[in-house]
Amino acid sequence: MEHIISKLRKYEIQIRKAINSRMQGDFHSIFKGSGMEFDGVREYHYGDDVRNIDWNTSAKGHGTFVKTFKEEKEQTVFFLLDVSGSQEIGNPGAQKVDVGKEIASVLTLSAIKEQNRVGLICFSDQKEKFVKSGKGSKHGYAIIHELYNLKPKSGKTNISKAIGLALEAINKKSVVILISDFIDTDYEKNLRTLSNKHDLVVIHLKDDRETNLPNLGIIPVYDKESRKTVWVNTSSRDFRNKLEKRYSTNKDDLQLFCRKHQINYVEINTKDYYIPQLIKLFKLRNKSMKRD
Repeated sequence: MEHIISKLRKYEIQIRKAINSRMQGDFHSIFKGSGMEFDGVREYHYGDDVRNIDWNTSAKGHGTFVKTFKEEKEQTVFFLLDVSGSQEIGNPGAQKVDVGKEIASVLTLSAIKEQNRVGLICFSDQKEKFVKSGKGSKHGYAIIHELYNLKPKSGKTNISKAIGLALEAINKKSVVILISDFIDTDYEKNLRTLSNKHDLVVIHLKDDRETNLPNLGIIPVYDKESRKTVWVNTSSRDFRNKLEKRYSTNKDDLQLFCRKHQINYVEINTKDYYIPQLIKLFKLRNKSMKRD
């Protein structure tokens, strides 16, 4: 466990240093959501943003009033991590599930150092692990310990159900980081609800073996989710095209959905060094928050 913690600390330091240098000192927090909470109303002054006008109060006929806000002192970050059977694809130690755990752990350390609260929900087609949000290094390392000692009870996936669990468990508006390969269907409605209620970040995991099977002819393939063996013809051009099309369509649909609903999205391939991609993602988040 010590070598894992050492590796994660190194990654976390790289993220913070790189973002600090690229943002030229104007770095607030990689987990900063809206950063503001409602504080009250006051009379409208010339130059105030008309988007902040409180129409209900103003309609009472005593003048025009705008909403006032104060900066939130504390942010809550929740990780929603897919640990189903389809995540167990890739090289040993670098499977999708391993990369997902690393990313959640690195960002947990970063969030804890920013004095944020951090919570965790691991899922398959059921709740595999729930850690309520908390603060401090001890809590952060407890989350990492739970991640690396987790043995899922089910190999199946139900993203919609997992999001439903998150909607029930997370009451206060939070930064929710959903990490999955999104090999599932019919989760869009709940995903949209989650993005409306929280500040959502989608991290889409991919492994080349999902689409680039070696040309070995007819071979048995074990499906870890259904726990059944099926025979496939890896030499069939039709089979390989369908495989590639299924993944491409899934990715394109998810990207389009995220763009439409203003959800931060990044795809991470297990073969790649993911730190630069996380840096880019949170750099873009901070830029958009400055404009807002």
